[in-house]
Parts: sequence; C-alpha cells; structure tokens
Amino acid sequence: MEKVQKRTKIVATLGPASAQKEVLTNMIAKGVDVCRLNFSHGSQEDHLKVIQTINEINAENPFNVGILADLQGPKIRIGKMKEGGAILVNGSTIKMTNTECIGDENQVYISYENFPNDVAEGEIILLDDGKLQLRVVHTNHKDTVTCEVVHGGVLTSRKGVNLPNTKVSIPSLTEEDLDNLDFALEHGADWIAMSFVRSAEDIYQCKEIIAKKGSHARIIAKIEKPEAIENIDAIIEATDGIMVARGDLGVEMPMEEVPGLQKMIVQKCRNLSKPVIIATQMLESMITTPRPTRAEVNDVANSVLDGADAVMLSGETSVGEFPEIVIETMSKIIIHVEQTSYPYYAQKVEATEKNNLIPDSICGSSIYLAEKTKAAAIVAMTSSGYTAFEISSYRPNTDIFIFTGNKSLLKMLSLVWGVKTYSYDKFESTDGSIHDVNEILAKDNLVSPGSIIINTASTPLHEKGKTNTIKVSQI
Repeated sequence: MEKVQKRTKIVATLGPASAQKEVLTNMIAKGVDVCRLNFSHGSQEDHLKVIQTINEINAENPFNVGILADLQGPKIRIGKMKEGGAILVNGSTIKMTNTECIGDENQVYISYENFPNDVAEGEIILLDDGKLQLRVVHTNHKDTVTCEVVHGGVLTSRKGVNLPNTKVSIPSLTEEDLDNLDFALEHGADWIAMSFVRSAEDIYQCKEIIAKKGSHARIIAKIEKPEAIENIDAIIEATDGIMVARGDLGVEMPMEEVPGLQKMIVQKCRNLSKPVIIATQMLESMITTPRPTRAEVNDVANSVLDGADAVMLSGETSVGEFPEIVIETMSKIIIHVEQTSYPYYAQKVEATEKNNLIPDSICGSSIYLAEKTKAAAIVAMTSSGYTAFEISSYRPNTDIFIFTGNKSLLKMLSLVWGVKTYSYDKFESTDGSIHDVNEILAKDNLVSPGSIIINTASTPLHEKGKTNTIKVSQI
C-alpha cells in the first residue's frame, strides 16, 4: 500500500474509533506517521491489542509507523458526583475534601492528598478545562478547603482540575505512570510522552528508568504548565522532543499567550534539533462532522508554517466518527502549505557544541549544498540518528533519506520532519555504500536520472563513528 508523501508528520491518537486493523491501515496510508496511545484512557490490555495491530501493519506494508506512549502524569480530578452532576451557583461556597465521598452542591472529593496543604487563600481553582472557576477562601491544612464559586455551572464526575497558581507537590511520575511506563517499554514504544513536566529534573528521572530497562525509547516533554514555560530552555535541553499541549496550557495560562508561546517553543526546538509536536483541538469539530471549520484549517496550516515536526489529533481519531476523513483532511492541508508557502531553509540559531563540531558542520554544509545545487535529496547513513535530527531541523526543500542498520531508529524517526528511513546494514567502504544507497533510491524511482544528491556518512564506515564525510553526486 502506497503512503501519502508529505514532510510534516501526523500523530494520531488511537481509541475505539481507530483500533480496527483495516481502519488503521487506511489511516496510515492516508498520512499517519506515529500512533499515540493515551494512557489516561483504556486498559493495558486494550493498548496491547493496538500495539500488536500496529506491528502487524508495519510488517505487512513498507511502513515504519512509530508508537508514542503518553503517560497521564499527575492529573488531578474530581471524584464521583451525584447522578446528573451538581449545579454550582455563582457566589455560593463549596468544600473540597481529600476524603472520598459522592460529590454534590456542598462538597466534592479531589484526588490529591496534599491539596489542603499546598493551596493558599485567594488561589484560583479551575474545573472541567476551565469552564468552572473557584477561589480558595480557607484551608484547614488537613483535609478540607472551602471555596467560593466565581463562575458556576454543572459539575459532573471525574472532571479535571487545574491549579494555575499552586505549586503542586505531586511527583511527575505517579505510581500508575511508573506501571504504564514499564508496560510501554516492555512492548517497544519508541517515544514516551510525560505529562505536566515542570523541570528538567522530571525528565532526568524518567531517562534513568528507561536506561535501566535497556530501552531505546526517547522522551517527549509535554508543555502545559506555567512552570514549564519558566524553565523552557532547561527542559528542551534535557528532553528528546517537545509537545505543545495547548489544552492544559491554555487553561493554566492566559489563552491569548498560547499562539506566541507555540511559535517561541517551535523555534527553540529547531535551534536545538529536537522534534516538536503541536497538539490539542486541531480539527476538533471533525469529531462529529466530516468537514472542519475554516479556523481549524487555518490552525493546522499555521502550525505547519511555524515549522512544527508534527501535528497531532486526539479525540478526532480516537473516538470521532470520521477518523479516515480527518487524516485525509489534515494531509491535504499539510501538502498544500508545503507546496505553496512553506518557509524552507528558515533561519535557525546553530548550537556551538565543541564535541559535535565536525558532524554539525557537515550537516550545515549539506544543507548549504542542497540549496545551492537544488539537490533532489540529502541521503545520510547514521547509526545513532544524530544526523537525521540535525539535517531535518534546517527544514530543507529536498527529500531526506536516512539509511541505518539500527532497527530502533526506523520507527523512532517517523516523528521527525521530512525524514524517510531505510534499513541498511551492508557497511563495507564509504564509497561503495554511497553508490549502493543511491542505486537503491534510483531503482525505487525515488530520485530521477540526472538529479543531484548530497550524501553524508562517516569514514571509515565500519567504525560507525561521527559523520565526517560529504559527497555530491549526480544520478
């Protein structure tokens, strides 16, 4: 089955709407590059079935679709509410308690043991994605917090709680997260997304666990808290990739700041050659209708223009009525932008790391040469994947083909802008291998006779050292 070719990648969240093999195969053919498993929903058994389906589809087709396991993180929720929910009236008071109970107009349970200790008078509490707003009037620092309803409404069971002013003391990996992380690593996840990251420390802790398990998985830090914005440089430095999770970010911070933050984060990620995903409500209305709103089309297009590696779908593909049409629509928008108004070779600040001086210079030079010669492709051989991240970050207007003998990279790089991967493990001589990979591309009609190709590799090849060689060849 042929796959739609575009450079900006699509991450799709899987769920009941997209778990069937036939539906998922069609979605992948129409443009899905990475499948997201959302551990806030579904059991490990459900997720395992989906992982097996993805593995089967990859084995039966020439696809290398990656798996992103998204951990719930310290998500705070309201407990069970009475039948039909409770109506909270503006100006009334309500007690929040860490003792389990069935909630009503007078009191609700909050799943956060230390809540009465961590909050202070005057702090704001947001419920159900900010639809309801409370203000803390008093806390007994033990088990109960009294609040005033600022913006009321109907509160139903298990709704999320955001505490934009509170320093939350819950660890970034909860017991449940650790269990799910173990499960995801066991079953070959390529990327692990950490929710509500607040500092670089959170990431180092997770990296240690991954290293102990001997896994190749890399970490995506989800940016959704004001503290993460304060520590953004250290977080990008520590992580392998970033997700701009605009849902919670727009609840925890003034929502008019989110578009500017999105642009700032994408640029910082490109400067450091780290992949960045834009997420939340991209084609939200397509959960129930087969056509998006014009504003949603604009949003996807602008995220592509900002230079994101990937755009993400949540409910649209996990529970929506039109998962295949959603992917078709998103691919169409991406391809149109990439063919008409994409800012290829957009400026980036190059990192000046002494120990990667040679490979970085080679990658930078390959971009310069590709632009000057209007090359059809940049072809790199890599065993660490470093070159792939580096070349992609310049957003060149040319195909990027990555040949690697490292099997774990084939799926992992599916998240990275513009990158297409090939398995290749015949590393004899640099010249011989360059000739070899160019032949493979020509035979598959991926480059046409007469076109120019920029190759990068490391010499001597069998040592699998850092990239130090560049060659310009004509097919």
